[in-house]
Amino acid sequence: MAKIKLTKNELKKQKDALKMFRRYLPTLMLKKQQLQAEIRTTELRIKELLEEKERVDDSFKPWIGVFAEKRVFTPELVRITSIKTAQGNIAGVVIPLFRGAEFETAPYDLARTPLWLDMAVEKMQQVFLLDLEAQTLEEQRRRLDKELRITTQRVNLFEKIKIPETKGNIKKIQVYLGDQQTSAVVRGKIAKRGMERAAQ
Repeated sequence: MAKIKLTKNELKKQKDALKMFRRYLPTLMLKKQQLQAEIRTTELRIKELLEEKERVDDSFKPWIGVFAEKRVFTPELVRITSIKTAQGNIAGVVIPLFRGAEFETAPYDLARTPLWLDMAVEKMQQVFLLDLEAQTLEEQRRRLDKELRITTQRVNLFEKIKIPETKGNIKKIQVYLGDQQTSAVVRGKIAKRGMERAAQ
């Protein structure tokens, strides 16, 4: 704790600081609550996406055997050409927002490839979209978590350190100034009695 001056100016300074801490603390607590709510919402959306991806994967299982057929279905068949994102803002935190993706499908001969290939390409794009959105949400959560840690530290700093410390400083200064005032009154009375005795 820094040494404080026991003066009226310091008392005013400490009272102003206490007023500022008390004014900002509710804002920080509100921000903390908002971040916690957004993190929960993001986590629920990630869970939904993973469940959706699992459903898509399950719908693929009957087709797994035919995918290996004559090397028709290859990883190069579908390629992501661009990912569309935007920026959002939650409680002052800039977050990425997923807006979609564009795909390029390698050309294939419709006459020589199985009929199921079109559906496989569509499902693969669907899986890519789910993965990309989940990755974007993970980045959102990471940024929100980081901001929540910082905000929680500030709330704790104000609640547990700055406000009690400032209250203690104010009390210490008030006691000192009160003692000084009492001492001045006592000295004044002693001086007055001394003057009265001298006048007699």
